[in-house]
Amino acid sequence: MRLCFVGDVVGSSGRRAIKAILPGFLSDNRIDVCVINAENSAHGLGCSEKICAELKSAGADVVTLGNHSFSSYDFLSKIDKLDYVVKPANVSATWPGKDIVVVEKNGEKLAVINLLGQVNMLPCANDPFSCADELIAKINDMGIRSVLVDFHCETTSENCAMGYHLAGRVSAVIGTHTHVQTADSRILKGGTGYITDAGMTGTVDSVLGMDIDISLKRLRDKMPARYEPAEGPAMINGVIAQIDIEGKCTEFRRFIEYE
Repeated sequence: MRLCFVGDVVGSSGRRAIKAILPGFLSDNRIDVCVINAENSAHGLGCSEKICAELKSAGADVVTLGNHSFSSYDFLSKIDKLDYVVKPANVSATWPGKDIVVVEKNGEKLAVINLLGQVNMLPCANDPFSCADELIAKINDMGIRSVLVDFHCETTSENCAMGYHLAGRVSAVIGTHTHVQTADSRILKGGTGYITDAGMTGTVDSVLGMDIDISLKRLRDKMPARYEPAEGPAMINGVIAQIDIEGKCTEFRRFIEYE
């Protein structure tokens, strides 16, 4: 199975880049399964049923989320109808949505799970390590060997720790949330692809996808200002992984594609 994971989609420019670039990219790279993180896709904060449908039509097989899963309040009542959307499993039992999404292509199955980091993250998450263990046990009982983990967390140390915690037990641990693609993509012992952060899909000239002037007003001038997604040419950040029939990662590389 050849897998493409796309980092956090930010606002309309990120969605535009997905529509313009992703279909051809998936075809050119012979991708079997595409997973997209969309927790910032609705004007930079949250997601929606309509956006999920747009991402699916552009090639997404699975959509993952994060700490802003329900910043768009209406999504609370919509997510249960979307069988290809997975939410962070370790936040609250009251959160609607699926903890595991399974996609099947060419006779092979891939299970996708989404976890939230517990360090410097709101809402406060429960222990992601024990939650990962529980979900992987369920997936193994389903007879599925290929597992992708989207670990949405703030600190690089926590993400790295999760990579080693799951090394040899999942196909890939891919970090999201910080919006900056890291240069540590590699295959860990036991055949687990790993990257601390896959990067973002959004405006190139921005502060993590947000307007530069507004970000400077908040961070440099210490003045109140509402964040707005930046406008302009965008990029897609992500990784490509080759997964064998045993669920082991044999190829793992990061990519950036520009509009």
